[in-house]
Amino acid sequence: MRRVSVFGATGSVGVSTLDLLARRADVAVEVLTGGRNVDLLARQAVVHKARLAVTAHEECYKPLKEALAGTGIEVAGGPGAVVEAGYRPADWVMSAIVGAAGLAPGFAALSQGKILALANKESLVTAGPLLLAEARAHGATILPVDSEHSAVFQALTGEEIGAVETVTLTASGGGLRDWPLERLAQATPDEAGKHPNWDMGQRITIDSASMFNKAMEVIEAHEFFGLAPEQVQVLIHPQSLVHAMVSFRDGAVMAHLGAPDMRHAIGYALNWPVRAELPVARLDLARAGRLDFAEPDYRRYPALDLARQVMETGGASGAVFNAAKEVALDHFIARRIGFLDMAPVVEATLAAYAARAPINRRPETLAEVLAIDAEARALAGTAAQARRAAAV
Repeated sequence: MRRVSVFGATGSVGVSTLDLLARRADVAVEVLTGGRNVDLLARQAVVHKARLAVTAHEECYKPLKEALAGTGIEVAGGPGAVVEAGYRPADWVMSAIVGAAGLAPGFAALSQGKILALANKESLVTAGPLLLAEARAHGATILPVDSEHSAVFQALTGEEIGAVETVTLTASGGGLRDWPLERLAQATPDEAGKHPNWDMGQRITIDSASMFNKAMEVIEAHEFFGLAPEQVQVLIHPQSLVHAMVSFRDGAVMAHLGAPDMRHAIGYALNWPVRAELPVARLDLARAGRLDFAEPDYRRYPALDLARQVMETGGASGAVFNAAKEVALDHFIARRIGFLDMAPVVEATLAAYAARAPINRRPETLAEVLAIDAEARALAGTAAQARRAAAV
């Protein structure tokens, strides 16, 4: 029996993961973690017979405990409990917690020397070298679960990384891709939170509209595959059927295609190194009719330029970038700043941190990464307030 844990079970990736796990008789669920959606987490724990259910919020512990009373399922609450759950024995762990909160649990899971299915973008962006070193130290395997990175990983199977010329990640362009540039400043969180192709949570959907999501993925690809910044490219692909392309030195291009369903990448990581049948739609190119590609407009998506800056700078810049992005997104969702204010907040935070400390110095411990994250969040809050004041 294969023991599995799902961190971030109540999010879109977690729900899709549990959908696949429910179809298998050879798995036993060790841990499920979630946030404030206690009702869903409790139902998931019961249905999947989890040994432990954890909410990341201490104030949600009592409702979760009451919901699972009499089931025999262990219950815990708080950020520390989520990290502790990462040390529970498991053969395969899904890391799908959104944000920097997913860092410590992922590191804890790697200490078990098993497989970490990584859907948490922030882990590689903020602490890529540390994360990869932790996996090597414990003989653990990290498998990418973002659809783009899973596509690259699959395209590279049997290939030498030295033969790669470029890797191209595709982007839908988000829910505002057809808006006139001058109208973007008026975009609301509700408008930016609607995606034309993917069913995701609010935060990642808005990040898709601003292309901060793709900026994070560019940095991830640079870190995970050891690519030079100029080797990672982005194309707008509205249909979301081609997830990534790898171009080799002999002129060949390997493209990964599939319907926009996260269960492709999750299922590949779950069954790796073999392919198993998955309950996903089969791609019908004749019905699709066409595949469109275009260069991204960097005036519309300044986050991509910031990602280039982060890759070239290295060091602490990834942790600063991510923290500032999360704070800027919080302020946009709260309607304290506009859609087009998010990138300037991140840019200002990178500059403010660089003025205080050597931003190109690589953090050596997870604790240091978290300290950089905290400092950058404070700087980003100040930058967001200044941006708001300037708009009044």
